[in-house]
Amino acid sequence: MEILSFKETKNLLLKYGLPFCETGIFDSLDKALNYAEEIGYPVVLKAYGKDVFHRTETGGVVVGIKDKEELKKEWEIMKEKFREVEGFLVQETIKSRELILGMKRDEQFGPVLMFGLGGVFAELYKDVSLRVAPIDKKEAEGMIEETKAREIVKGFRGEGVNKEKLIDLLIRLSKLSLKERMIKSIDFNPIMGNKKEVLIVDFKIVV
Repeated sequence: MEILSFKETKNLLLKYGLPFCETGIFDSLDKALNYAEEIGYPVVLKAYGKDVFHRTETGGVVVGIKDKEELKKEWEIMKEKFREVEGFLVQETIKSRELILGMKRDEQFGPVLMFGLGGVFAELYKDVSLRVAPIDKKEAEGMIEETKAREIVKGFRGEGVNKEKLIDLLIRLSKLSLKERMIKSIDFNPIMGNKKEVLIVDFKIVV
């Protein structure tokens, strides 16, 4: 098994119209600083590589970086900590609700799609719904309604999530999973949703 590189993953997301937050990968601090200025602070800094996908536990994620001086400081700390990486991601900060979306290819059934609460809640509650691809709009809506995430989508204690864009993302993932047969698993955790947009933030694709 092999994890797709950032460039390969980005190209695949673009090919199937899967929306993701503004993200760049860099091995140069100057380029990272220029990109951060371009997308605007605050930004998120992440180590990216096959051995650092449990980034939260290993210190491979820093959120809320408010200016270039702070980015310089965190870059040097992270670079010292993670020497064997593909690069360091700089991402825009998105304030929204965390959801999870994924796929695992079953030998008997083919691609099985998964949806539920994202972020730390994915492991805590394990509240997910499953469907065998392909799915249509009705099945995608059913996946949402079967989980506690439906209350997040509706707007429990805060802003809700654009349900139509979430459904569209589920259907696009279904199409990708059917056509790209070399892919064994996909993990989008989290995807961030609000009333305006639904965007992939963290991504891991295994072939």
